[in-house]
Amino acid sequence: MNDEINYESNPLHGLGLQDLLTQIVDHYGFGLLYAYLNINCFKTNPSIESSVKFLKKSDWAREKVENFYLYQFKNLPRVSSEQFAISPRYRVIPEGQTPREPAELSLEDAERMREKQAQKAAAYGKTKNYRR
Repeated sequence: MNDEINYESNPLHGLGLQDLLTQIVDHYGFGLLYAYLNINCFKTNPSIESSVKFLKKSDWAREKVENFYLYQFKNLPRVSSEQFAISPRYRVIPEGQTPREPAELSLEDAERMREKQAQKAAAYGKTKNYRR
């Protein structure tokens, strides 16, 4: 009985952080990445080298970028609830799901997404205004 999990179906398998970031930046640019991910290394003096250095130190940011790569750039269907808690690099992509063309994104869509997130956060009382 073989209980090994085959991660080779994951588009992140064998892909270095610098190559991943280069692909995304070449397609979307740093401005759009900052608009969608809100990670400061994409706004303040952005470069591939400095971004990779930051992402290697920050697990939360790297996972955010890897999620963006899988579900926006590779345009895969959203992850199942069992796989949600697993790091994107270790998720198993079901057989038959293949990467598609990158999603068409715009700064306007990013702004609408942020507004929706702010409304949801306000509805649950999770605003960034700590003075009540």
